[in-house]
Parts: sequence; structure tokens; C-alpha cells
Amino acid sequence: MKITAITPHLIGNTWKDWLWVRVDTDEGIHGVGEGTVNVFARTVETAVRDLQDRVAGHDPFDIEALLLATQRDVYTDGGQVHGAAVAAIEMACWDIMGKALDKPVHKLLGGRLRDRVRAYANGWYTVERTPEAFAAAARKVVDLGFTALKFDPFGAAWMSESGFEEDHSISLVQAVREEVGEGPDLLIEAHARFGVAAALRIAERLAPLRPAWLEEPLSHHNIAAMNSFAQRSPVPVATGEGFSSLQQFAELLAGGAVGIVQPEPVHLGGVWRTRQVAAMAEAAHAVVAPHNAQGPICSAVSAQLGACVPNFYLQESFDVFNESWTRDLVHPAINVVDGHVEVPEGPGLGIEIDWERVESHASEQPHALELFAEGWEKRGQTS
Repeated sequence: MKITAITPHLIGNTWKDWLWVRVDTDEGIHGVGEGTVNVFARTVETAVRDLQDRVAGHDPFDIEALLLATQRDVYTDGGQVHGAAVAAIEMACWDIMGKALDKPVHKLLGGRLRDRVRAYANGWYTVERTPEAFAAAARKVVDLGFTALKFDPFGAAWMSESGFEEDHSISLVQAVREEVGEGPDLLIEAHARFGVAAALRIAERLAPLRPAWLEEPLSHHNIAAMNSFAQRSPVPVATGEGFSSLQQFAELLAGGAVGIVQPEPVHLGGVWRTRQVAAMAEAAHAVVAPHNAQGPICSAVSAQLGACVPNFYLQESFDVFNESWTRDLVHPAINVVDGHVEVPEGPGLGIEIDWERVESHASEQPHALELFAEGWEKRGQTS
């Protein structure tokens, strides 16, 4: 079997354009992948086209050879953007393999350990940044069956907050905890906003509210600082979504202080490298909660990994909180039932794309999430 064509599709999702890729073969089997990277969706689309000639004629079963051709042989390190272009193609190859063998991807990665994967909600707090509004929105999330929910309460903060601003941020977490009770897990996102001193003070204030983790309190670029922070933080630290190489995870895990790693399949170059990170984390007694802030193709990838990875912790889920038309692009739609994503039974990634609907939602202007702009959490919504 040989790859014959690679076709990128840019979808105008209102808060972040999605970049999907279709890979065709000479045996009539095609696969799908995703390379969404926020503001760089069009850049990744171009990078996919730049890699076409390097991939044409490759056997989609030869994943390591494909990765060498698109990463090592390119030599230039393009970081997350480069990883996203590779990932979109690589994910599609796994989809092709599964379809050719009539097996779901998790059967090719070690076999099924679980039929459903516990999910946490994200993208649910498109409301006014008040304790009352956050609490009411959180109640709706729990009523949908989620047992874990993630949110960034820090507004547009950068490096530090004033005393008043910090009090307000903590009040949002307090309101959510009081509303949902002690059972649901709260996952506090920080989007690499803070310096060490501010992050430590915030972690100490959050600790009585029992968050399951504090995510990316510092920039991922300084791994030593992240490990040092994690050693002192009274709240478990989750990080890794910004990494684009196995070596970065090796350095992080060698520090021994971070027990929750968040590989982003898109940044890493796809399914195989993410599975390797999960094995590295297992050896370091860490759990894995892959970053998944893209579209339903990435959600399907996360579910396949969740089915077979022993130390899989949680799956991130935006799908329920995206606009309704986005659920019509993929069949079956990615839904959460009783706080869990059901692992697809079909071959490959277990989903099919409605290409006509995809074309009808082609992006005509850039959409991106501006995390340091006031009101970013509303994702362009007015309510």
C-alpha cells in the first residue's frame, strides 16, 4: 500500500480554526488526521503541503520511516508547527492501518484495557467572570454527568496579579467548589501565566479547595523551574502540552516531581510518539492526561489512546461545548455519557467524516483563541 495524495481542509470553527487532513492510498483506503495549532492553522496547512513529496509513495504502515522522513530528514526543527503537520499525516496513517486490518487503532497499540474513558469538561465557562456565573455554569456541567471540570480563573493575567485580582480569581474557584461539592475533580488551568513566586502563592491558596491539579503554572520552556515548583507546590502539577519532543519529556520526568504529564499528540507528531511518552511516564510512576483542545478527530485519537494506555488518567473534552454544527462533521459524534467517552468500535479511529459538511464550513478568515485578551474565555460568545 502506498500514499498517493494528501489533502488539507481548513475549517472555520469560531474560536479556533481546525486543520484536518485526508490521506489517500493506491488501494482506495483513506485516513484522517488533525493538525490544529490555534493561530497557526494556515501555517500548518502550508507545512503539510511542504511535506507532501516526502510522504508520497510511503507505506502508511511504516510509521517510524515516515517520522524519520518528515522530522529527521527535514533537519530544521519547526517545533509545534512542524509537529502538527507531521501529526496530521501520521494520525491518518493509523486510521488507514486500522481500516485495512478492520481493527480499531487501540488494538494496534497494545489492545483494549477499557471500554470507556473518563473525561473532563473544558470550554464550558463562556460566561461573565463572576463567582455566580461560574458556579451556575459548573452546575450545568455536573448535571451533564461530568465528574471533572477544568477552567482558567485567572482572566488575562500575565506573570502576576494584584491582590484584588488574585482574590477575585480564587473566589471563582471557591464558588465552583461550593456549588458542585467535594465529589467532582476541579482542574485549574493557568496557561503558563505566572512567575514562580506568584504561582507558589496561588497554589497555597488553592490547596484547601482540593484541586486535582494546577496546570502549566509556569512556561514549559524552563523544565528545571517547573520541576522545582512542583517539588514545593501543595497542589499536584500537570504539564507537557507545549512539548514537541521525547527529549523534553525525558528531562521533565527525570526531575521526579511532576506526576501528571499532558502530551499533545498534535505537537509531538502524532499517535506513536504520544504512546511512547505514555510508556516513559509509566516507568516514572506518572499518569497521562493528553492535551486535547482541538476538534473531534483529536478527540477520537485521545479515546483510542485512553482505551489501551495503562496509566491513562483523563481525557480532555471540548466536544459537548462546541457549536452544534461541529458535531455533524463526524459520525459517530464524540459525546460524553455519564462523564465518559465511549471508545469507538469501528476500524481505524472509529469515525467517518462528512466531507460535504466540512467543505460547507471552510474557513474564510482566521479564528484564534487570544488567551491574554480580556474576555477570552467566552470564545467569541456573548452569553
